[in-house]
Amino acid sequence: MQTLASLSFAPGPDAVPKALAWLESIAKQENWHKRTAFKLILCLDEVLSNVVMYGFQDGNQDAGVACIALSILAGEQEIALDIIDNGIPFDPTLAVTRGLAESMDDAAIGGHGLRLMRHYLRDIHYRREGDKNHLRLTAIADTDKTEP
Repeated sequence: MQTLASLSFAPGPDAVPKALAWLESIAKQENWHKRTAFKLILCLDEVLSNVVMYGFQDGNQDAGVACIALSILAGEQEIALDIIDNGIPFDPTLAVTRGLAESMDDAAIGGHGLRLMRHYLRDIHYRREGDKNHLRLTAIADTDKTEP
């Protein structure tokens, strides 16, 4: 896979919108199918929202040292997003998704991001290396020329 672009930033209130705008600009530049762009933007939004909200809460991460790094890698049939952060360890591949609600009264807001990611992605791979979480989200690059 070839690296298309990389971005590093500190977690904070503008981190998620900044990263999503960056990914959207790469998708336009690379002329990705709308479906491919949609699923990768949705999944990145889910991951980064959780990293920013929960990954740096332990108090050990100094704002000047806390960091998130993104890379986009492309192959002939796949596009991967690498998300590396030095927040608290968390392996989303081991997380259990809660069941779907049987009625609107039983439905809860939130908690469905991992289910969406598993639906849209070919693979989710996690490893902890040193003091960093390494998460790779891999999606099939849609090639269908008929736009939705």
